[in-house]
Amino acid sequence: MAAPAVHIKRWTRREYDRLAEEGLFNPDKRVELLEGEIITMTPQNSPHASAIGKTERALERLFGINVWVRVQMPIIVDPDSEPEPDLAVVPGTPDDYRDEHPRSALLVVEVSDTTIALDRDRKRAIYARAGIQEYWIVNLAERCLEVYRDPVAAPGLTSLYRSSQKLVPSNSIAPLAASTAPPVAVADLLP
Repeated sequence: MAAPAVHIKRWTRREYDRLAEEGLFNPDKRVELLEGEIITMTPQNSPHASAIGKTERALERLFGINVWVRVQMPIIVDPDSEPEPDLAVVPGTPDDYRDEHPRSALLVVEVSDTTIALDRDRKRAIYARAGIQEYWIVNLAERCLEVYRDPVAAPGLTSLYRSSQKLVPSNSIAPLAASTAPPVAVADLLP
């Protein structure tokens, strides 16, 4: 007797949002939707939380008051993905997003220690496909900042960024969308 075929349910963003509205996700467990899959997010350790706080402060100084630095909140990138990056810099104020999450960002930042492969591969491709102009990974394991710029969305292929670099703590950087601001030291983002 043949084994039954296994079918994996892929979720749309609308279905995912409806599940959340109905309270079907445990409030103590954080989840996000990536390419139709509901992914459980790992709990944060102290260095991860510290890096988020330090990076949030640095981005608020760099960008000023005309943006909202969102911390671990959803962004809508396509019909099958609603990631919750550690930080996303979006134009405007919280009132601008009362009825819907942002559909893009000036900069997306993930702080990574145990999830480096997910952040480098899958999330980087999702953000590139969504046209996010700049994506940073605060890499705690290697104590560096990975910077990805200039996305190329390749239908049917893995989307990527044309420019990538690793910056060490002694380096400084200014985001593309705040290029006239004084640069921030990578050391100021790391715990």
